[in-house]
Amino acid sequence: MSFASPRRTPRRLVIALSIAAALAAGTAIAQDTPQDAQPSGAPPRTATLQTINVTAEKRTEDLQKVPISMTVVTAEKLEAFGQAGDGVLQLASRAPSVYAETSYGREFPRFYIRGLGNSDFDLNASQPVSMVYDDIVQENPILKGFPLFDLEQVEVLRGPQGTLFGRNSPAGVIKFESRKPTQETEGYARVSYGSYGTANAEAAIGGKLSSSWSGRVSALAQHRDGWIDNDYTGKKDDLGGYNDRAIRLQALYKASEDFDALINVHGRWLDGSAMVNRANSITLGGDQFVPGFDRDSVSQDGRNKQHLFTWGSNLHLNWHFGDLNFASITGLERATTYSLGDVDGGYDASGTPAKPSFTNRVTPFYSETADALPKDRQITQEFRLSNDSAERLKWQVGTYYFDEDIAITNFSYDTLNHHALNGWVDQSQRTKAWAVFGSADYQFTDDFDVRAGARWSHDKRDFKAERFLGFTGPVGPLTSSPTDARWSGDLTGTWQLSKNSNVYARIANGFRAPSVQGRINFANSISTAKPETITSYEIGYKSTSDDNKLRFNADVYKYNMHNQQLTAVGGATNVTQLINAKKTEGYGAEFDLEAYLTPNFYMTAGGSYNHTELKDRNLAVAPCGGGCTVVDPLNASGNALIDGNVLPNAPKWIGTWTARYGIPYGESGEFFVYTDWNYRSEVNFFLYDSEEFRSKPFLEGGIRIGYNWEFGKREIALYSRNITNKKVITGGIDFNNRTAFVNDPRIIGVEFRAEL
Repeated sequence: MSFASPRRTPRRLVIALSIAAALAAGTAIAQDTPQDAQPSGAPPRTATLQTINVTAEKRTEDLQKVPISMTVVTAEKLEAFGQAGDGVLQLASRAPSVYAETSYGREFPRFYIRGLGNSDFDLNASQPVSMVYDDIVQENPILKGFPLFDLEQVEVLRGPQGTLFGRNSPAGVIKFESRKPTQETEGYARVSYGSYGTANAEAAIGGKLSSSWSGRVSALAQHRDGWIDNDYTGKKDDLGGYNDRAIRLQALYKASEDFDALINVHGRWLDGSAMVNRANSITLGGDQFVPGFDRDSVSQDGRNKQHLFTWGSNLHLNWHFGDLNFASITGLERATTYSLGDVDGGYDASGTPAKPSFTNRVTPFYSETADALPKDRQITQEFRLSNDSAERLKWQVGTYYFDEDIAITNFSYDTLNHHALNGWVDQSQRTKAWAVFGSADYQFTDDFDVRAGARWSHDKRDFKAERFLGFTGPVGPLTSSPTDARWSGDLTGTWQLSKNSNVYARIANGFRAPSVQGRINFANSISTAKPETITSYEIGYKSTSDDNKLRFNADVYKYNMHNQQLTAVGGATNVTQLINAKKTEGYGAEFDLEAYLTPNFYMTAGGSYNHTELKDRNLAVAPCGGGCTVVDPLNASGNALIDGNVLPNAPKWIGTWTARYGIPYGESGEFFVYTDWNYRSEVNFFLYDSEEFRSKPFLEGGIRIGYNWEFGKREIALYSRNITNKKVITGGIDFNNRTAFVNDPRIIGVEFRAEL
């Protein structure tokens, strides 16, 4: 079996194997393995389901007792999904109703829940899916791409979360929980190497520092060689590579049961390729690749590079006074980035193909586009007071403060003359928000309880944009200062049907604060979107079998959204604008299942059906700039009427399935096979419908085959991601070309893991 093509240098393999040997030696000093230890990712010897604790409502509770539609993605699943170097986008279609895509590469993910998301690619874009890392909201889309490593679990909360998470969470919340320090010495290391020089090294170690202090250090390094040939320059393996590194340091102070303090410092460094644009790769009149399309090659005369640096720190303080608890959570996040990509596909300064054989793969102008974030500073502060969770009446109240200050530069670049060609735009944005909130849960009887909450939020944004160069000269400064204040909340009733099953009904609302779009390279005005609001209705069922071998949760929902903020991206005008739709309707169903079919055969499954529909008879957007087949009716101005369309990047069907089968061997070993598959139905890329700009249904699978020993403390496995080597269009650019974004090819590799 070959993990890399003959042209790939073996040097990286030597490095990866050397790291593996060193880490293995380092972990060989572990203490004697307890007899009840379990292999990583293996089902317990008792073959029964363990309780999953979550913090969806900002207190620790059993997943089965929380009346919210949610999925928990375990650390074992994350390790399997991310073996080929996938970042946070690995969560796409891994949970019911969750989808993700990007036009930016590894640093800028765009998430959608129940069809609700935002396709805006500007660096101040707000999203209706809130991402919360260790209780700190990651507001800027650049912050949302922090790699997944040394995590306890990921919690996906579907539906509005306006009470406890506030603004910009009308679609839901994705909540990441890092593994915390303990007084026990523990840690792990894993390394892998695969096709295209895909190498991963991840490690963590933690334990007692003193009788009152414990600490944990976690680190990740991911690498891929360039694997896309540039036929224009003749350079092999020119694009597609990256180096992504991240670190997290934590220290926990706990001298008594009455007070504890946790400090977290983290950082990320990313260098490599930006998103690779595949100019004119989509067939006219269909959603297929042009004949002869090759995923491993492009023709580009420009440059492609990306650099990112983020760092942050947060401090969690907890006091316990009898049956009262007081928490203070302070967060600081900072980021800078620069991303440059070629979009013309290989045209020279005269506007003709530099190489005639590439005529069908280029665009009739030469251009590169770049975005920079020279400053992003975010400060958050939350205070919460709550009572003990053992009480019949559980309550919590709190305050929240958010302050973000960002600066953005975007421009179109002339490679030949090395200067901005179609505009140089500077943007600045300052956002301040504050809120007060409260929630209560009262157990009326042993079989019935009610949860209710409310939040008052205030949001103020000051935005300025100025164009210094462009086709029509300087413009600006242009300003916008939207302000909004409103209530959000929820009401839920839960009925206990039996010892192991319950049903709940939930009504919740939420909102997204006003947004501003100021990418004015080709425009003379900025656009401001009014706040969007949502009301959601949900009925759910949660159950566990009496023998604790099966867990099944399901729900149905319906929502109505008013003034949904939509992004009309590009099109014939090449202008990105924010618009509001009068009404958007959605409804669907979701389920999660987890089961032991035999003591050695464990599986999970999940699925969703999501219907979305825009309801605004007069809403129209600019369609593609030529070379595509628009199927929507056009108004007198030639714009596409989008009433009745589904939302972009909103697959109707999502399904996910994992299975693990183990064969015990000897006293402490096990052979195993683990596989995971995820499916999503067709998605449309833009607000208007066309024959070209959509993606066919996609089924992707992964597999791990390996052996673990010493009760799971050592493991070696072969793996493959995208095992069928499926090639699919994942996104597009619709200005004067049919540019496609494409998924990664099949990756085959080997991995070693060791635990203390």
